Amino acid sequence: MSSLQTRQAGKGHQPQKNLDAAVIRSFGDEWSRFTQTDLSEADRERIFSDYFDIFPWDLLPDGGGIGLDLGCGSGRWALAVAPRVAHLHLVDASPDALSVARMALGDCSNVSYHHASVGALPFPQASLDFAYSLGVLHHIPDIAKGLSAISHALRPGAPFLVYLYYAFDNRPGWFRCLWHLSDLMRRGISRLPKAARFLIADAVAVFVYLPLAKSARALEILRCLPSSWPLAYYRDKSFYVMRTDALDRFGTALEKRFTRSQIKSLLEAAGFADIRFSDSPPFWCAVGIRRGCESFQPESR
Repeated sequence: MSSLQTRQAGKGHQPQKNLDAAVIRSFGDEWSRFTQTDLSEADRERIFSDYFDIFPWDLLPDGGGIGLDLGCGSGRWALAVAPRVAHLHLVDASPDALSVARMALGDCSNVSYHHASVGALPFPQASLDFAYSLGVLHHIPDIAKGLSAISHALRPGAPFLVYLYYAFDNRPGWFRCLWHLSDLMRRGISRLPKAARFLIADAVAVFVYLPLAKSARALEILRCLPSSWPLAYYRDKSFYVMRTDALDRFGTALEKRFTRSQIKSLLEAAGFADIRFSDSPPFWCAVGIRRGCESFQPESR
């Protein structure tokens, strides 16, 4: 893997379940703090479109089929997906996150909730018509096994949408240097007590995210926004989104990053074909189509 990837050296890995206990706790804290009830509909629709723009809805069976939201968190994306499909399974390794998702989707009758990890998915082989996992798999110990487990549960021809942190392979060298500095901050902040993590992440949102995002917006209006302006993605997002993502980015101890070619190789090895990438942020969003079951046997877990 890329030298840009980082790995947690401390205790907490549970190989059989393919999870890290400290990461699960941190995301439970995050979604309990930012339940997304204060996320505006405009922001929700805009970000949903950013992720799902390349998703092939036309490949789903009549009625939308049965799908998987892996690492559902607050349930913010399930709110948009559930009305389009026959049934949606929400899976998260954090019971706190599942509680938030239950509250968010309380009126949805076509969803079910599973307290499980990607290493112990409760679905038979080839039983799902689609799946998506956004911002999750770069936080697990073994992404190859995670992708294999998802592939195992999908029927041939089923689409899978994934978002993985990128290794800045489409950015200049100075941008990667900035990331290295921020990653040193993340390693320290993510190991602090919860209250300290919250306080520092909010400070980062105020003093880093907000100024850079507002500057990007001003430069966009002036039609001179550089393509590699840091945090330009947030130029049309609310401060609530910035606070959420600052905690997400700096509050998690285990983080891995991948180039576009690495993601393509990982998906192909897990049994996916016809892989396409979104050419707009957030990077990298990719969608792959599950190959025939005869061409792939999942790794043992």
